[in-house]
Amino acid sequence: MAEGVAQAASVAQSVLGFKGNRALAKQARQLGEFQAKVEENNLVLTQRARAQQEASVRASAERLRGIQRTATAKSGVQMSGSPLQAMADTYFSTERDAQRVQYAASVEAARSAGAAAMRRLEGESRAAGANIAALQSLLGGASDLASVQQNQRLYDLQVSSYERDLGSAKNTPL
Repeated sequence: MAEGVAQAASVAQSVLGFKGNRALAKQARQLGEFQAKVEENNLVLTQRARAQQEASVRASAERLRGIQRTATAKSGVQMSGSPLQAMADTYFSTERDAQRVQYAASVEAARSAGAAAMRRLEGESRAAGANIAALQSLLGGASDLASVQQNQRLYDLQVSSYERDLGSAKNTPL
């Protein structure tokens, strides 16, 4: 009876450990995917913010060019020389600022994409670890079951040997 209880407990423990670790693996995978989605959403938000920032830079430059044109026209000077150079400087400065914003956006995009990939890998790695633990639980349970069975066989052999020795001792005259 005790042998059956020990075997059942060993099997139950290994099955529950297996199922628990498999659930942990699933959760780890899902968490990694969730964190990757958060990073991807951050990427979209960053891209929108950078596009808005670039549009703002260009709009500010356009206002500045308008002010420069108006000031030049008001003064009655033709667009050449210094006023033209000022307009060119404004244009090139705007383009340089816009390129900086675009570069920063591409750096953020690469960082976010890398972070999302890393989150997925971390989730998969944790899931793999939990799957290995699940298999270890099954193997441990099988090992425990084999050990219980082996111990029971040894006990049975000892009992039968003891009974045989007792039986032969009863038949032997003193």
